[in-house]
Amino acid sequence: MIHPTSTTASVDTSISKETSSKFKRRFMVRLVAVFIGGMFLDGYILGIIGPVTGPMRSDLQLDALSLGMIAAGPLVGIFVGSPLAGWATDKFGRKPMFLVDMGLFLAASAAQFFVTSGDGAVIQLATIRFFMGVAIGGEYSIGGPLLSEFSPPKLRGRLLGLTLFAWYVGFMMAFIIGTLLHDAGTPWRLVIGTSTILAAVLFVARIGLPESPSWLITKGRRDEALAIARKYVESPQMHDSITEEINLRMVQEAQAAKDRSTIKNASFSMLFSKQYWRTTLFTAGFWFCAVTPYFAIATFADEVLNQFGFGGGWAGGVGLSALAAAGVVTTVLLIDRLGRRILTVPGQWLCAGILLVIGVWADAPAILVLALFLAFSFFNAGYTTMTQVYPAEVFPGHLRGIGMGFAAAFSRIGAALGTFALPWAIANIGMGPSMVVAAVVALLGAVLSQWLAPETKGRTLAEISADFSH
Repeated sequence: MIHPTSTTASVDTSISKETSSKFKRRFMVRLVAVFIGGMFLDGYILGIIGPVTGPMRSDLQLDALSLGMIAAGPLVGIFVGSPLAGWATDKFGRKPMFLVDMGLFLAASAAQFFVTSGDGAVIQLATIRFFMGVAIGGEYSIGGPLLSEFSPPKLRGRLLGLTLFAWYVGFMMAFIIGTLLHDAGTPWRLVIGTSTILAAVLFVARIGLPESPSWLITKGRRDEALAIARKYVESPQMHDSITEEINLRMVQEAQAAKDRSTIKNASFSMLFSKQYWRTTLFTAGFWFCAVTPYFAIATFADEVLNQFGFGGGWAGGVGLSALAAAGVVTTVLLIDRLGRRILTVPGQWLCAGILLVIGVWADAPAILVLALFLAFSFFNAGYTTMTQVYPAEVFPGHLRGIGMGFAAAFSRIGAALGTFALPWAIANIGMGPSMVVAAVVALLGAVLSQWLAPETKGRTLAEISADFSH
């Protein structure tokens, strides 16, 4: 005979399992894994094209302009996708957009298998790579806010910083896998289409993730936010943070009622309002100045080092990439101990000085130039890690997606300038003056960060946005 309370006991057991510490830790591991996996995929997609450029050029009969269109497709896509996805994630929610974005990754990756060899091949591939860039831009402005809003304050910097490390690993793994497959005679379409496998896994893994409590609070859905926090969030600090966000939102609504106005939905114009322009200037400007010199030097590492009398190869491109990865790891290990500002500002001054020395010391020994470039790569990657941390922290909840999206899009201008302007600069003004220009860009970033970079270590998102956005 079934005991009358057995059903109730079964339900209680199920509920307790869903709210247990083990369940919550498992959820946090899953969330971190799917976002880091997305950033790995970003790097992989951008890196996989390199090893098959030769056979692709031969098969499709590509000229320099056509190859440039295919290479530039993802950069243009990131520029478009970052702010667009940021606006959408602030309007429609983190949860649906996180899945939609990976769905776009999956569809675009699979489409690469079916690129024809006819006259329209260049347009097909450039368009596909453009939409892959849109998805990459979406990862910045959707995943970053979602991860920051679920992360405990004491671990938030470390978890966000890991995403950039995943990007570097994805880029390097793409080179390794692509080269091995190419050497084994694998058709180039299959090589670049390997990203479809990871995209499919991540798409399935993202199904069923909850909505961000912080986003729900911005929409006035406080009861839902608290229910999700009770089910998925283990950290007492996170519960306190969510309570603070609710209180801050209530104060904002009360002030809006007093002023006979309403709290507006996210818009691009709000990023430049009196209240938020410093936040926008710092995040976008800092990100721009961090990536512009790196993209220029890393992309043309062999040519740059050859100009200074030192060969490339392992000492060049591979060495710079390895030191960059080491710089990210070092920052990730220290960020929640030392804080953000000390790992952001001094490194920029140092990198500006390194590039200036390289630029003005024309007769420097080749081994010293190599050491300086390696040092630049290490320290630049260290503070560039903060481009994944600061935008996800300093914008308020209702602008976090669109703010991070705008900063990411603006940084792509720097990436494009660094990539396309350096060859012209070397040919027209010389290597030394080109490095001086790079030093000036790094110097501008140092001045901006010295002025505006906040310390956010251990603070809740509500505290940060309340202090920084005024």
